[in-house]
Amino acid sequence: MIVIGLVLLIVAFVAKIAILWTVGIILIAIGAVLFLLGLAGHAVGGRRHYW
Repeated sequence: MIVIGLVLLIVAFVAKIAILWTVGIILIAIGAVLFLLGLAGHAVGGRRHYW
């Protein structure tokens, strides 16, 4: 999810599309939260680890 967010940010920057920039930031934030929960040992989406 973090990688998809980064790709969207790059595409939005090059193409000057504001909605892709917003979606990219949201995906990076969600991916970071899920990653941190996985590192803390919480099960995320039925998985013991999220990466």
